[in-house]
Amino acid sequence: MADSLFYWSKDIATMVHAAYVSADSIRTLFSDAMSRMYQQEVPQYGTLVQLVADINKQVLAREPSLHQQLQHQDELERLSLERHGAIRVGTAAELNMLRRIFAIMGMQPVSYYDLSEAGVPVHSTAFRPVDQASLQHNPFRIFTSLLRLELIEDATLRQQAEAILAQRDIFTAQARKLVDLAEAQGGLTEAQAQEFVAEVLETFRWHQHATVDRASYQALQDTHRLIADVVCFHGPHINHLTPRSLDIDAVQQQMPAAGISPKAVIEGPPRRRCPILLRQTSFTALEEAVLFDGEQAGTHTARFGEIEQRGMALTPKGRDLYDQLLDRSRQAPVQPDNVRHQRQLAEIFADFPDDEASLRQQQLGYFRYELTDTGREQTAQGTNANNDDMEALIEAGLVQASPITYEDFLPVSAAGIFQSNLGNAGHEAYGQNASKVAFEQALGSAVIDEFGLYADMQADSIQAVRQALGA
Repeated sequence: MADSLFYWSKDIATMVHAAYVSADSIRTLFSDAMSRMYQQEVPQYGTLVQLVADINKQVLAREPSLHQQLQHQDELERLSLERHGAIRVGTAAELNMLRRIFAIMGMQPVSYYDLSEAGVPVHSTAFRPVDQASLQHNPFRIFTSLLRLELIEDATLRQQAEAILAQRDIFTAQARKLVDLAEAQGGLTEAQAQEFVAEVLETFRWHQHATVDRASYQALQDTHRLIADVVCFHGPHINHLTPRSLDIDAVQQQMPAAGISPKAVIEGPPRRRCPILLRQTSFTALEEAVLFDGEQAGTHTARFGEIEQRGMALTPKGRDLYDQLLDRSRQAPVQPDNVRHQRQLAEIFADFPDDEASLRQQQLGYFRYELTDTGREQTAQGTNANNDDMEALIEAGLVQASPITYEDFLPVSAAGIFQSNLGNAGHEAYGQNASKVAFEQALGSAVIDEFGLYADMQADSIQAVRQALGA
């Protein structure tokens, strides 16, 4: 009798758990709702999304090999889902609550980014899915920055900012209840997930009313526009969303014809045959009407539209080479337009190999390995391949390698986007102020090492190949 009760209760628990919506599905519900909201709030973003979609379609039509590669890697269907957003919060408590919210969507904090050395008083992480199946389902990411009040030199202004932030709650009461519920019961039902998404979306919504008077806003803005953006409103509001482009140069070139004003240059590496890491551009931030305390009318500039083009994830060795060349490019004369900037960048990055074989053999990038049709035929015939050298197996036509897509961010590029849309392109750096320990304390957990994630993906694929070949 006791055994039957045990199995009955276990079956009930399994059925209840099965009734919960997957974290991947909740993430998709949220990213879709976020996109609809942002297109309503920033109509120009809808124009940008359509422009990117049109150019992606043209690229796939003229490059069948790319179409085949994306289809083979299960990235074709997710292309239209590609979004990343960015949010900036003011307190450790706000960051900690966001970590709990994003965990319900299957998003974990990956990497630590110090933007202070580039003149932006924040440090950041990216909440994103981390396993391959979840990434293929929906790779939605939120780049999340925490304001560093300690970098405000004026003690009186710093204390004022702390007091303003202490008075607000950027989360609805129902959102907090649903987070507690999801953590307690191990998931959310369909109805609860729909309500959760609607409540959490309120945190990211634009609020026209500021929480301060015009003078306080101006004082904080004079210190740094980003500080005013974080401190002076009821919520942090999503400041941009980002569709993924297959040809960011074409988007940059065609934005003006679509009535969109692009930033001066594309951030990140130059155009290459084998794209690496991340390239980003944006349209300039909108000047939006706001009401300060006392119903004083004014304007605020912070929200914009961004575009990204993703390439191959680099190993620590590859990243070191990239950073060296990037430093060299930053010491070169500033170019007045994107065409000349890209030409100069391409000359400097000529030292970075631009074919997959070299990138693989020099261990500069991460790759996913799998059997070819010939390799699968050989395993089906029961023939073992004793050579576990991936390069030898590739040469023999038994194995093929494809680049692992970079899912993360570049601090210099992020700072460049922030600065171009905050009017602080000339803001001086705050010095060596990286504080990963303090950030993780505020977050309530450690951030995940991005290199470890990519290395595990590559190692898992190699192990699968070796097992299949009986090596």
